[in-house]
Amino acid sequence: MTKKWKTIAVIVMAAAILPISAYGFGSKLYEFFETARESEAGVFAVTPIVNYLLVGIGFLFLLGWAILTGMFHDIEAPKYRMLEREQQLDRHQRP
Repeated sequence: MTKKWKTIAVIVMAAAILPISAYGFGSKLYEFFETARESEAGVFAVTPIVNYLLVGIGFLFLLGWAILTGMFHDIEAPKYRMLEREQQLDRHQRP
């Protein structure tokens, strides 16, 4: 599979998955806001709202950082480096 087709596959999967995830996240956040606004005990919904927002924003920052630092350029290389290091260690441990 060429790099072009891999990129297209990732974009298609992202286009299929992200709207569903965004809808789920948005609807849950809306429910939290409605609970906080409508009921007297809704003040207790503020903590989950803040946690939800912080986790979501933190995830986006980590994802952006990973993309900008090039962590997704060659995702296959780490497993090959691990296997090479394992072979080197095995060679050094032999008597």
